[in-house]
Amino acid sequence: MSTPAGSAGTNLPAARPSSFDARHPPERDLLDDCVHCGFCLPTCPTYQLWGEEMDSPRGRIYLMDLAKNGEIPLAGPFTEHIDACLGCMACVTACPSGVQYDRLLESVRPQIERNVARSRGDRLFREAIFALFPYRRRLRVAALPGALYQRLRTIPAVRRLTAKLPGRLAAMESLLPPVTVREAFARLPDRTPAVGERRARVALLSGCVQDVFFHRVNEATVRVLAAEGCEVLVPRDQHCCGALEVHAGREDPALRHARDTIKRFSALHVDHVVTNVAGCGSSMKEYGHLLADEPAWADRAAAFSAKVRDVHEVLADLLADGGPRAPRHPVRARVAYHDACHLGHAQRVREQPRAVLRSIPDVEVLDIPEAALCCGSAGIYNLLNPEAAGELGARKAANVRAVAPDVVVTANPGCLLQLGRHLDDPALHLLHPVQLLDASIRNVPVPRR
Repeated sequence: MSTPAGSAGTNLPAARPSSFDARHPPERDLLDDCVHCGFCLPTCPTYQLWGEEMDSPRGRIYLMDLAKNGEIPLAGPFTEHIDACLGCMACVTACPSGVQYDRLLESVRPQIERNVARSRGDRLFREAIFALFPYRRRLRVAALPGALYQRLRTIPAVRRLTAKLPGRLAAMESLLPPVTVREAFARLPDRTPAVGERRARVALLSGCVQDVFFHRVNEATVRVLAAEGCEVLVPRDQHCCGALEVHAGREDPALRHARDTIKRFSALHVDHVVTNVAGCGSSMKEYGHLLADEPAWADRAAAFSAKVRDVHEVLADLLADGGPRAPRHPVRARVAYHDACHLGHAQRVREQPRAVLRSIPDVEVLDIPEAALCCGSAGIYNLLNPEAAGELGARKAANVRAVAPDVVVTANPGCLLQLGRHLDDPALHLLHPVQLLDASIRNVPVPRR
């Protein structure tokens, strides 16, 4: 009598249950796309730091495959190596086989958050971050003691105390953005009309950290878009887009924020939803994928994502369609452009920011050595993994200094903070590219930040 395959009467081993739960585990086809060729290794920040195979993209995919087959648990080394990944997506750009590491990482991090018990200190630190950063009102409240502290830390005794802070707290202190109460509580106009004939109608995601601590970037963005013929709407009741939570694997709050953002912006009937933050834009362009299995939201999310454009994409299109409307005044400066990972790798927006900068007379745009390598910011990575982030920040700062710029520009607030910390040069202007363009259009001195 024959015996069913997998029963005690055969030599075939019983299949092990997967270590992943049933909610969006990494897909077998995506795992099998990796041929382990190694083209990703030179662009992977953690492999460059440590030379450890399991801290490379192909090594992490191998770990995912083992977990998929139930050969290793999620707790322990698996989580450690996935946590060490910055999610910069440089490997996606470098891969000749089209491996979708972004999709794999996006499916694995929520698995860890659901199924792996973190230490009490780690859990509390992460919860504190996500109890603050996605909430603009809470950030504004936090800006008050932050502004006071920035005055106090000029006192030598206070500096000696902060020098004794442990790793993560020290990183948080060193990355505290410049705070002014006026900027923290400033508001953008609900509607800014186009200068001259209207060329487009857009809505701006003003962001959370961006609007409170980098409000000048938002003001410059509105002015530049209006000067180029865009009517700009800024919904008063918009909330977090969920980007930080997406990148950290906090799936449920991320999806809730995505639905809220779609609902609010879809009512505006605009040509584009514009972002000036690389991380926000990369997540919003993925809403269609994130909500694909929700029948009530799938089509709305896909239509919304199709409208999301980075501000440089919009400006570059306007330049190509009839040239600049607003006259540019010369800015005699050597300008180093740093590709934020979620703009260059995740969104594939590389040439547009350079085209926008080159529209400014007398600007010399400089590319930085090892441009594809992350600066170490990576959302909240520099808070969770300060030592690795510090090494990458120092390496990026050295590459920036190598081109001897007068101005450094990048399109992500985390990158600006990371570069500012490691360059530590008051003579350098650190800006978002639209701030430089805004200064040229208004013919005013280039701001410091």
